Amino acid sequence: MHHARQHAETRTRERRHRLAHEAARLMAEGGIRDFHQAKLKAASRLGIHDDASLPRNREIEDALKEYQRLFNGPQHGAGLRQRREAALRAMAFFASFDPRLVGPVLEGTADGHAPVALHLHAESPESVARFLDDHEIPAEARVRRLRLDRQRAADFDVWVFSAEGLTFDLTVLPPACLRQAPLSAVDERPMRRASRSQLESLLALEHPAAS
Repeated sequence: MHHARQHAETRTRERRHRLAHEAARLMAEGGIRDFHQAKLKAASRLGIHDDASLPRNREIEDALKEYQRLFNGPQHGAGLRQRREAALRAMAFFASFDPRLVGPVLEGTADGHAPVALHLHAESPESVARFLDDHEIPAEARVRRLRLDRQRAADFDVWVFSAEGLTFDLTVLPPACLRQAPLSAVDERPMRRASRSQLESLLALEHPAAS
């Protein structure tokens, strides 16, 4: 009985691994941005339909990093470094708003279309709009819903603009969010984020030629 259960658990683990890697491939090659969509498409392709075999989003993210390292090696590394260096310059530019880098550029999963996503912090969201106007930066206004914790969600102003051939995505949050980041859509834990000094350390560590 114990042996049968062990065998079933091993099979489930193997299926999760296969699904995570297929979902990562679909995200890398097919431009799918949504983890859930990639997961379901991968399950359909592999003919795996039991919920226990569905990988967690973080497992897919890890598989995506592995895929990009294997198949896009130097090209991926150069694109990631370019985005991280651009993020550093943008963070210096928006220094008065306590910027933090978040998302694929920080996580290392950014592809050639990924925006540089920053969280800016301001008592008044309008102050970011004024700052962009003052510097004559044409930006598109959007709204993004984020979960602050397990109980609360809210809509926040977003500004999107292009510079250096890249897209920059700015979410404007209240200063209180500096203490605790909103929850990640990947694993529902506080988002991983980096300050300017943390990003400088990351560049020095992962892209030594950049330092």
